[in-house]
Amino acid sequence: MLFTKKDTTVNNKQLNSVSRRGFLRGASLGVGIPVVSGLLAACAQQAPAAPAAAQHEEPDHTSDGTMSYQEMDAKHEAGIKAFVEGVQTQGRANQPMEPRLDGDVKVFDLECAKTQWEVTPGRFVEAWTYNGTMPGPEIRVTEGDIMRMVVTNKLDESTAVHPHGVMVPNNMDGVPFITQPPIRPGETFTYEFVAKNPGSHMYHSHYNSTKQVGKGLLGALIIEPKNRAQDPEYDLDYTMIINDQNGGFTLNGKGFPATEPIVAKLGQKLRVRYMNEGLLIHPMHLHGLPQLVFARDGWNLPQPYLCDTVNVVPGERWDVIVDCSEPGVWAFHCHVLSHAENEHGMFGMVTALIIS
Repeated sequence: MLFTKKDTTVNNKQLNSVSRRGFLRGASLGVGIPVVSGLLAACAQQAPAAPAAAQHEEPDHTSDGTMSYQEMDAKHEAGIKAFVEGVQTQGRANQPMEPRLDGDVKVFDLECAKTQWEVTPGRFVEAWTYNGTMPGPEIRVTEGDIMRMVVTNKLDESTAVHPHGVMVPNNMDGVPFITQPPIRPGETFTYEFVAKNPGSHMYHSHYNSTKQVGKGLLGALIIEPKNRAQDPEYDLDYTMIINDQNGGFTLNGKGFPATEPIVAKLGQKLRVRYMNEGLLIHPMHLHGLPQLVFARDGWNLPQPYLCDTVNVVPGERWDVIVDCSEPGVWAFHCHVLSHAENEHGMFGMVTALIIS
């Protein structure tokens, strides 16, 4: 989810007030140069129909049964058009969760339950979710806050919640039979601790975890530093949760073309928080612009460095800054290519950074 740094307003809500198609087609630099020229030139208009004779002479498949280039082009174009148009799927994940206050304690109520989750248009999976979404809601607090997670289990097996990467008392670490009893079906367990170490963290099940995390019991837990001067300057804050289990290859619970674009203005600095909750390595590649890598697993690096591909292994979090200095639509995807594109077009771990 995309936040502005100053007021943590969800920036993509503005995008949702108009269709993605309208935004993309209307985006420009104010000098008549379309920002999305490369993408929309191919997608905003239907390609002219081939003459009837040509259609007859050029079949969809070659003589050996493989896909012809005409059919492959059509499939690739259809996927891009669907992304541009902004295909609608049920549910938006990784949304900020407002805590309720109990004195000076920030309380987050989490309910574990089964949900039908739409990954791509018309494709539903049975997800095990926190508060009905996969990933669950984004929990965001400030260093020094007292936070409480009240977890109610409405599943048909036991569970627990581990605050991954967060420094907590041992009895709040969320590992059944090591630090706590399991949260059995119908039971509630309360986690409470001081948010000590700032950075990009996660929360997820630590019980039958291959299945439970794989099916969706996962989410982002972000602790903002009291002193923001320790981080680089940025204008926008985007969390990207990577997963490769329930529903296949997904970014924030959706697969292309149902993924959301990241939208920034020319000159803004974008912070991306990568979080890998899957089982595989995912090198995340941004076209056209370098990524300044400045933090790993919530800890700032002694020496930030520039790259265009950030390798995110399971359990890791990486924080980067992108200087949005070049207008256009920039492809943004996992560079294990079988996670992003095949003869039918782009799929899975693909989105775009749109700079206007």
